Amino acid sequence: DKYGDSIGGALIVGKLAWPHEWVIMIGAFLSTMGAGLQSLTGAPRLFQAIAKDNIVPFLRVFSVTTKHGEPFRALLLTAFITELGILVGNLDYIAPIITMFFLMCYGFVNMACALQTLLQTPNWRPRFKYYHWTLSLIGLTLCIVLMFISSWYFALTAIALAFCIYKYIEYKGAEQEWGDGIRGLAMSAARYSLLRLQAGPPHTKNWRPQLLVLMKLDEQLQPKYPRMVLFASQLKAGKGLVLVNSVLAGQFRDRYPDAQASKQSLMNLIKAYGVKGFSDVSIANDVSEGLCQLIQNAGLGGLKHNTVVLGWPYGWRHDADERSYKVFLETVKNVGAAQMALLVPKGINQFPDAGAKAKGTIDVWWIVHDGGLLMLLPFLLRQDRTWKNCTLRIFTVAQTEDNSIQMKKDLQTYLYQLRIEADVDVVEMSNQDISAYTYERTLMMEQRTDMLSKIRDQQTENRSSGRSAKITLSTVPEESSTDHDNTEIPEGPADKSQFTFTPQDAKKLIGKMKKPDKENVRRMHTAVRLNEHIVEKSHGAQLVILNLPAPPRSAAGAENYMEFLEVLTEGLERVLMVRGSGREVITIYS
Repeated sequence: DKYGDSIGGALIVGKLAWPHEWVIMIGAFLSTMGAGLQSLTGAPRLFQAIAKDNIVPFLRVFSVTTKHGEPFRALLLTAFITELGILVGNLDYIAPIITMFFLMCYGFVNMACALQTLLQTPNWRPRFKYYHWTLSLIGLTLCIVLMFISSWYFALTAIALAFCIYKYIEYKGAEQEWGDGIRGLAMSAARYSLLRLQAGPPHTKNWRPQLLVLMKLDEQLQPKYPRMVLFASQLKAGKGLVLVNSVLAGQFRDRYPDAQASKQSLMNLIKAYGVKGFSDVSIANDVSEGLCQLIQNAGLGGLKHNTVVLGWPYGWRHDADERSYKVFLETVKNVGAAQMALLVPKGINQFPDAGAKAKGTIDVWWIVHDGGLLMLLPFLLRQDRTWKNCTLRIFTVAQTEDNSIQMKKDLQTYLYQLRIEADVDVVEMSNQDISAYTYERTLMMEQRTDMLSKIRDQQTENRSSGRSAKITLSTVPEESSTDHDNTEIPEGPADKSQFTFTPQDAKKLIGKMKKPDKENVRRMHTAVRLNEHIVEKSHGAQLVILNLPAPPRSAAGAENYMEFLEVLTEGLERVLMVRGSGREVITIYS
């Protein structure tokens, strides 16, 4: 008897009321009238306030008020929604909808209180001294249970609608920031994860390159080689850590604005390439020392880099300032001392741009075992769509007395156990006599070293005597590169202190000077012969990956080391030189 037909349509509760049934009738009327007036005055103003704060962007049209401050548009929308409920004409259909949203409102308030307490937010200071977060949790649980008891399909619909509104606000971004409990929860989870990561070094099975990209800036404080960031993104395939850092030379107090502008440039570059990473710029009196500090201290806790990406010092041959390559060498040594892996891309401007798809081969010249990093890098690169269509070829070098057939079988077995598909080839290097070309290249190298030393001495004398000189280093044909042009360093009007060095001069000096150093000749011979094989086999490869030799321990061989690297990579468009960290990064079980 839902509608009271047995008692003539009267209220059953009214019949039971004392002293008269009109007590219930009047009370229900006054309660309904009060709730209606409250909704009439409160709902439109609340709606207008939400629209004015631009929390939900598409409701901005309802933020307008009249000259008396009345939310007229919000009032019209409220009246329209109310009229729809009246037209339904059945309270049993309307009540579940209203119940869901009221229960959701109370549930979210309880959830916010519980989160604020659990996260120990400083601005959460409840006045009720007997409050405990379990009370809020119980209230949230009861609200959810009552929602599903009332109507499970209406409950699911209301939850889905609330989730869509939240994601819309998160996507569009509210102009007013009122705080976010989820953000506090994320910070707490991040702190917990960092403490877990700090427990110890990762196992070989969990090793992956966490990259620190050392970016060089130009005079306008813009990234000089932006494709280094793109290459790091391709290597990571969107996973792991990417830090893009740089160092400015000078005093912190003087260059702090420049550092902030540079940091913004790096952030814009990261966003432009869609890289998930962080950027920062440091200031140091000495660039080498600043880079060393970054290698030591970049990252946070267990979330630190284990691989450094360092740009090649293009144009170092034509720069009389020895700092152009000494910063590079010092950084290479510091990375090795920190037991981190090092990646040096050469010809970075020729690397594939964003959206391009390379087709061909990735050739790995495996000369020194470095813990498997040379095997792992091409596999990671091929996970990115840019390098996905490339096939992998692995070359190893053998002497004439080595068993090349057995070496090839062993390497194929090793790759099979690593579950890496690649073509294997063994290149034999014969112990042939050192050619005249090798002597000439060695002599050119030593002559250039002597010439630059004289230039620096002359510059020192000129500064002390007040004179100036114009220094011109002519381009050597074997040293041409697509990444730099000839460099001239004007320092005032030219005088007799002018030095010019060309390969033709070297040929004239062969008979006049003493023979080149035997150790330099031996190293140059190895570099020339190996370069001949690499160019012969990999001249058409999309990328050549090879070992980066160990840097010299003394400063005397710095320029010779750079020359060896130039000879080793001569004639190759894209090269990635790799130096491992000294630990295994891939095993047959990982």
